[in-house]
Amino acid sequence: MLSRATIDAAVGAALAEDAPWGDLTSEALIPASATATAELTAREAGVFSGGEVFAAAFALTDERVDVDLRFADGDAFSAGDVLAVASGPARAILTAERIGLNFAQRMSGIATVTARYVAAVAGTGVRIADTRKTTPGLRAFERHAVRSGGGANHRFSLSDAVMAKDNHLAVLLRSGLSVTEALLDAKTRLPHTAHIEVEVDRLEQIEPVLAAGIGTIMLDNFTLDDLRTGVARVDGRATVEASGGVTLETVRAIAETGVDVISVGALTHSARALDLGLDVRIDET
Repeated sequence: MLSRATIDAAVGAALAEDAPWGDLTSEALIPASATATAELTAREAGVFSGGEVFAAAFALTDERVDVDLRFADGDAFSAGDVLAVASGPARAILTAERIGLNFAQRMSGIATVTARYVAAVAGTGVRIADTRKTTPGLRAFERHAVRSGGGANHRFSLSDAVMAKDNHLAVLLRSGLSVTEALLDAKTRLPHTAHIEVEVDRLEQIEPVLAAGIGTIMLDNFTLDDLRTGVARVDGRATVEASGGVTLETVRAIAETGVDVISVGALTHSARALDLGLDVRIDET
């Protein structure tokens, strides 16, 4: 959940970075008594995300700025739609506009691309999930945007769940234990509530992992044929996740192999900022 404290901390830091000693331009050119209205307008169609974040940029700059959110996070919009309107002291609006716009563009871009992936697998029952390939410091915002687009979140951090990848397994095997033995040994040191996921990159790794009673198995960079074979071998004994090189062009075929979840790093690491504009009008006095 994207909390108010998380929003205020990140947006506050962004504002301090952008205007550490004030907005020299606005303070030099705009009368302190001037008021303004700014419209957040879509220049292309998409899915909205980051409304509260956009509003926070203005509220943290000057609490007298009023922001009317016309669309809720998760709403689809068309080019030309007015998504939000900010009104109040002109100096504050001009100071906050870039930070508010940056967050709204980035988050709406992620929500929009996520919605495209979700639509591509409609009817299969497969969940589209994000990964930890997020912008440092902005993970909570980008994960919120994924949810706005109809996607699901993977583990938030390394502290949330056990996920053994190839490098972890390589270290374990140096101890002389088998994969099954190593995983069973690790389970004895974990609380009973901890979820365990293991990544495999070959079909022959599946059975030794399942023999340890693992909850989720990730089939990484498998071909479509191998995904189908892998799903059949798991046979409902664990949640099956597919990952690796997933694109909009391939995601439907992957979903149709019978996997339960498809994790897509591109939702966050490759999403472009959506084209939104903020048109500011100084009110007549």
